[in-house]
Amino acid sequence: MEITVIENERRKKEIDRPYRPETGEGSITGKRFCFHLPDAPIPIQYIPEMMLEEVELVKLLRRHGSIEKFILNELKESPSPVIKEEVWRRWVKVRIKYDFEFWAVLFVRIKNKTGDSDIPFRLNRPQRRLLSELEDMRTKRLPIRLILLKARQWGGSTLVQMYMAWIQLVHRKNWNSVICAHLKDAAANIKGMYSKLLESYPAWLIDADKPLKFQPYEKMGNTSVIAETSCKVTIGSAETPESVRGSDAVMAHLSEVAFWPHTRLKSPESLIRSVCGSVALLPDSVVVMESTANGTGNYFHQECERAKRGESDKRFLFIPWFEIEMYSVPVEDYDALITSLTDYEKDLWDKGATLEAIAWYRMKRKEYRDHADMMAEYPSDDVEAFNHTGERVFDIRQVQRLRESCRPADKVGEVYGKAFSGKSALEGLGFKEEAGGRLHIWAFPDSDMSVKDRYLVVVDIGGRSSKADYSVIVVYDRYWMLFGGVPEIVAQWRGHIDHDLLAWKSVQIAAFYHHALLVIESNTLETEHTDGEHTEYILDTIADSYTHLYARVSAEMIRSQVPSKWGFHMNRSTKTMVVNHQIQMLRENGYIERDIQACYEHDVFERKPNGSFGAMDGHHDDILITRCIGNYICYTEPLPYRFTKMQVKVSGSVPIGEATI
Repeated sequence: MEITVIENERRKKEIDRPYRPETGEGSITGKRFCFHLPDAPIPIQYIPEMMLEEVELVKLLRRHGSIEKFILNELKESPSPVIKEEVWRRWVKVRIKYDFEFWAVLFVRIKNKTGDSDIPFRLNRPQRRLLSELEDMRTKRLPIRLILLKARQWGGSTLVQMYMAWIQLVHRKNWNSVICAHLKDAAANIKGMYSKLLESYPAWLIDADKPLKFQPYEKMGNTSVIAETSCKVTIGSAETPESVRGSDAVMAHLSEVAFWPHTRLKSPESLIRSVCGSVALLPDSVVVMESTANGTGNYFHQECERAKRGESDKRFLFIPWFEIEMYSVPVEDYDALITSLTDYEKDLWDKGATLEAIAWYRMKRKEYRDHADMMAEYPSDDVEAFNHTGERVFDIRQVQRLRESCRPADKVGEVYGKAFSGKSALEGLGFKEEAGGRLHIWAFPDSDMSVKDRYLVVVDIGGRSSKADYSVIVVYDRYWMLFGGVPEIVAQWRGHIDHDLLAWKSVQIAAFYHHALLVIESNTLETEHTDGEHTEYILDTIADSYTHLYARVSAEMIRSQVPSKWGFHMNRSTKTMVVNHQIQMLRENGYIERDIQACYEHDVFERKPNGSFGAMDGHHDDILITRCIGNYICYTEPLPYRFTKMQVKVSGSVPIGEATI
């Protein structure tokens, strides 16, 4: 987009357009119309259209044109100040049901971050964007489900909590809520905002005869109740998950989820299930998960990605730093600024930032040695927000681009032969669709058998128990490399299985895909010393039955006439080589990924302090390793080619060389 002062003025005008929640002017929540009551405390109001459609009082006041005429003609009373006040209060009770912004600015007070006094809750621009998402779901009578990725402090938690309070005080009775944060003090602070609201909340709004306040509920230290509405509020934390288990909440505010601990005994997933399991799929039910980012690959990051792809029950929302009003400075010379913009600053402009915001960013950037640190603190999009704080290996934007081709598998099941092992395992091969199958297929073997060496199968060997690393079998289709294209993932098996059975499962899948070249990462087998499961025994056994097996032949082995060994041996040298090649693959769009979990493993892969590579603690890299090996072999082995005969007979076990290693 062309950078011009005229466009900048248009953006500033949009930012500065009037916003008066008392009247409703500038609201972005639903359609509104101008309503004139000349003798009301607020004579001109912009009220939601739904009020006119659904509320008889609104229709009558509009018909009569004033409060006095309404009293005279409908109530048949003299319009005394007392009666006029009562009609106004009835009007306010109606409007606050339809207009959260009106309710918030009139009846909610929050701490002033720039002063000592409390101030009315007047929503800023990011809060209004968040409110529009919540209200869109509520007014459509949908369960309210949202995941919020926060950038700095703009009051996202405040808005979420006040919105839930609005539902409890204005819309529902016996409507219980839970506040759960990473720390108990954080949850208590969020509840403290609710307590401050009650301190000044007019009792007449809920027909109470005394001020509202929280009261202890059944001697439970973490649960309070508002007696007038019978609404309970329970607070808890990820440190003490038992404090919120079993609550009968229909609203849940889950704060700073990215910082919830993941240990052997508790995880964010299990805690959220325990909190939200009882939240029914009802209108006005609420589950909001919000957090600042804390690296990639964790539960919160994965849930954000699921929501962005439309696979979650939650909508996704992110607010960039340049939409926050305070992050801008005056610009004296627009031409000088425009001509000096860097490529990154031009990208900020294309995303919607004003020149004043870009000028602020340039000044703030000087406080940070690395731009990556600045982007993590002030992200302009959700990719920057998850910028890894450690020494990540793969560029986060390139991984994000890799996600674009990922999708659910077309079929899930298993490939079976007449037996699970031995030569009979290769007889009668066929795919059987099964709900619990571990083989995910995006493309079946092509019926065209005229291309030789089209498919490649790579195996990374994991452990047998459910807590060990997974074993992974991935299938590449190299067909489009014939025409200058790139290989793509077409199938993947992932699970836990005995190693001898894994070897035969690999052979079955390779045979199913047109007698594909089978590459087994042999490091795990060669370093184990379990009786009966040595590499030579297992791989030599399948080599007798499957002829297209990858073998490594180093220069030293050739010179010393030592027999070649089956499989791809992963050591420090070869791992560095294939990881560097994978970095190149992402940079150059060198292959097409299908499995979203592979992208997560790219996100959590890092260089350790000792210089080695591996997944972050608590994460896996088994899928990634198959990509590193597979992409390396795709580009170092001869290209697939067409041949004239329908079948090619291969006698004996022909080693495919790894001569460059």
